[in-house]
Amino acid sequence: MVGPGIASNLAAGASVAEEGITLERTTDKNVMTIGADGTGMHSLVADDSCTLTIRFLKTSPLNAALQIAFDLQSVSSALWGSNTFTLSDSARGDFSVVQQAAFKKGVTITYAKEGGMMEWTFDGIQVNSILGGEI
Repeated sequence: MVGPGIASNLAAGASVAEEGITLERTTDKNVMTIGADGTGMHSLVADDSCTLTIRFLKTSPLNAALQIAFDLQSVSSALWGSNTFTLSDSARGDFSVVQQAAFKKGVTITYAKEGGMMEWTFDGIQVNSILGGEI
């Protein structure tokens, strides 16, 4: 992750929770419209946005770093939505880049018997992915 107030490795050694990282497209890429006579058409939606959720153990030092970045970026719209994430899974050959990402909201903090995890969610304007290193 690189953005105003932060440049961090959010993977190995960052105490990512077992639930890991989720990258999900925000909208459907297709809209199908069916006419009154039963004929139809497909419309390609020019939307490459996504939601990125990263889950850390409650004790991860990255929670503090992300909170500082959230607080800093919240000060000015000039700093908002300027994060870039590079995600790679070398074992599977997957690679994704999320650009123009903004914190979706502040993190939910839970105090309970077990430490649990902290979920940080970001909205990204554009995501590009390559899945699998070979075809």
